[in-house]
Amino acid sequence: MFDTSVKALLSRPNFAKPQLVRDIRRLERDILRMGALVEQSFRLTHQALFARDLSKAEQLPLLDKKIDRYYKEIEAECTAMMLQSPTEQDLRCLSAFMQLVRDLERIGDYAEDLSEIAVKIFPYEPHSCIPEIAVMSRHAQAMLATSLGALADLDEVGAKSVKLLDDAVDEAYERVYETLANQKDIQGSVEPILLLTLAIRCLERMADHATNIGQRVAYIVTGQRS
Repeated sequence: MFDTSVKALLSRPNFAKPQLVRDIRRLERDILRMGALVEQSFRLTHQALFARDLSKAEQLPLLDKKIDRYYKEIEAECTAMMLQSPTEQDLRCLSAFMQLVRDLERIGDYAEDLSEIAVKIFPYEPHSCIPEIAVMSRHAQAMLATSLGALADLDEVGAKSVKLLDDAVDEAYERVYETLANQKDIQGSVEPILLLTLAIRCLERMADHATNIGQRVAYIVTGQRS
């Protein structure tokens, strides 16, 4: 699906430079590889936080370094390609790619933050909000998977559907935040409450970046910004 759909888009008449077309296709494959690493980091941090498997958290720093390396390399390649007199459609792809990899990099950073939260909250008894936060995390992961699938297939409909999924995450964020903010029967340290507040904020932002990716894919396909 990936090669066929990308080839179809980049083979339109206003793509004038075959080498640049090949470079853009290769670049998109690298972005999808970076996306796969970000998905892996998200899954690991989910297991660390909700299954309380801290061995998963130990894998996040190395993954984050790989993600950062992809981000820097892709951004540099996009910049170099923009100096090759690209067509308008080429430029649209490249500018969207530069923004998109930034969103992926930020999701990776938040995954690492969540893994650190998992380590700090481990000594405490699981809070009653944990199941709902876990659902929130699964929704955000589904959003990321949908946005990357839309990129692989250049699927405008799939790209735009990510925004609808974001509503469920935002609603969960508001519910859990209200529960944590208004909890009155706190015994002992307030640290777990603070950590969970940070966790839901990370998840809400990860969902926002997944939404951004979907919007950037739609822009590649349609040329229209949401």
